[in-house]
This record gives sequence, structure tokens and C-alpha cells, in this order.
Amino acid sequence: MTLELPMTHQSIKTFLPHRYPFLLVDRVTELEPGKAILGYKNVSANEELFNGHFPDQAIFPGVLICEALAQVSAILGFATTGNRPEEGYLYLFAGLDQVKFKRQVVPGDQLVLKSTLVSQRRGMFKFSCQAEVDGTVVATAEILCAERKMSA
Repeated sequence: MTLELPMTHQSIKTFLPHRYPFLLVDRVTELEPGKAILGYKNVSANEELFNGHFPDQAIFPGVLICEALAQVSAILGFATTGNRPEEGYLYLFAGLDQVKFKRQVVPGDQLVLKSTLVSQRRGMFKFSCQAEVDGTVVATAEILCAERKMSA
């Protein structure tokens, strides 16, 4: 399978079923199926979540950093297997381990999302993930995802 890089918003939507406001990957710049992926999310001050988290001290939620890492991991999984959401496949969170947050992410930051496929067995995928801003690690996690064919 040949993938054109960088993957734009439109091509990312062929790999992920997520849509606004929950699509958290803006671009993919590197992708090697079965190995690793590099993408990013631009954190913008006009995102609705900042109306409540926190209005006077905007901080991008750690749980959404984990979700963004899971989304790039799902793209890597789909690119590895060749399956797609339009065929009824989804990647579901199965576990989140060794999560560490090292710095806050705020509006104006570009969140660089890195994921490496550690193992794949019977529809279960383990990824080693890292998020960075300006070359500084802001979060790390091991993510487990289950690839499932959903019934219509």
C-alpha cells in the first residue's frame, strides 16, 4: 500500500472515524507501516474545551494528549493491517499504561505525536508513545488498542 505524505486533514479522515471536535490529529508527516508514525496537533486558543479547562489558565487536558496519541497509533495500526473504518473496523482503547505528564500544553503549542508499534497479536496492538512540544517531551504512554470489525 502506498501512502502519500504528508497526510492532510482529508486523508487522515479516511483512517479515523473521528470528526470535529474529536479529531485530534492535524497532519501526519512520517509513517512506516508496521513500525512508527509521526504526526501533530496544533493546539489553538479557540478550541471549545478551553472555555472550561481552564478559562483563566488554558491547559490542554492530559487525557486529550493520550487520545491524540491513540489516534496516531490507530492510523499506524490501520496502515499496518490495510483495514479501514469504512470497512467497519475500529481501534478501541484497551489499556493505557506508564502514563507520565512532564509539562503543560497550552494554546499556541504544536503537539508532536510519536508512536512506535511494539507488538501485534490477534487484533491487539501495543504502542510506545511520546508527545513533544518544541523538542521537549510533554507526555509518554504505552497504549493498547484492539482492532475490531464492528457489525452493521
